[in-house]
Amino acid sequence: MVESHTSRRISVHEALGAGSVADILLWRKWCASLLVLISASSLWFLFERGGYNVLTFAANVILLLVVILFFWAKSANLLNRPLPPIPDMEISEELVEKAADEIRGWINHVLFIAHEISVGGNVRVLFQVAMILWWVSYIGSFCNFLTFVYIGVLLSLSIPVLYDNYQDEIDAKLRIVHKIIQAQYRKVDESVLSKLPSSVYSSKQKIH
Repeated sequence: MVESHTSRRISVHEALGAGSVADILLWRKWCASLLVLISASSLWFLFERGGYNVLTFAANVILLLVVILFFWAKSANLLNRPLPPIPDMEISEELVEKAADEIRGWINHVLFIAHEISVGGNVRVLFQVAMILWWVSYIGSFCNFLTFVYIGVLLSLSIPVLYDNYQDEIDAKLRIVHKIIQAQYRKVDESVLSKLPSSVYSSKQKIH
C-alpha cells in the first residue's frame, strides 16, 4: 500500500514548471521566496494602510531608476568604469508566441461560453456562469483587488510547499471533500439543472 501511494505521488516541482518560479514557490531558494514575501507585504502595507497611490509610486520608482542609471552610465564613461549591468531588453518571438497561444486559448473558451449562452440559449451554462460570477462578487465584497492579489501571493507561497510536504494526508482529505461536493452537485443537478431546458430556443420551438 505504501509503495502504491508513493508511486502515485505528484512531483509538485515538475507540476509548477521545474524552474525558478517553482523553486521560489517551494522555498527551495528561500532568499528569493523571503524577498517576494517581504516585497509583497511591504507593497500591500504601503498602498492599503499608507494610502499611497499605485500610479504615483510606479512613476516615482521608474523616475528614480532612470536617473540612477543615467548618472551611473555618465560616471562610468568619465571614470572608465563598467557600464550598468543591464541585460538586453528584448522579448523573444518564442515567448510572444507562447503567450499569444495561451491568451488565444482562454479567449476562445470565453467566446465559446458566450456563444453557448447567447446563440445556443444554453440555460445550464448560463446558470453555472451566473453562480461563478455571484461567488466572485461575494468574495470581492470582503476585500478590494489589491488585498485579493496579496492573499493570492500568500497562498502561492504556502499551499505548494504544504502540499509537497504533506501530499498523502492532503490527498486523503481532498478525496473526502470531492465526494461531498459531488454528492451535493448531484442533488442540485437532479433538482434544478436537469429540469432546466438545454436550450431556450428548443423549448420555444416545442411550445410553437
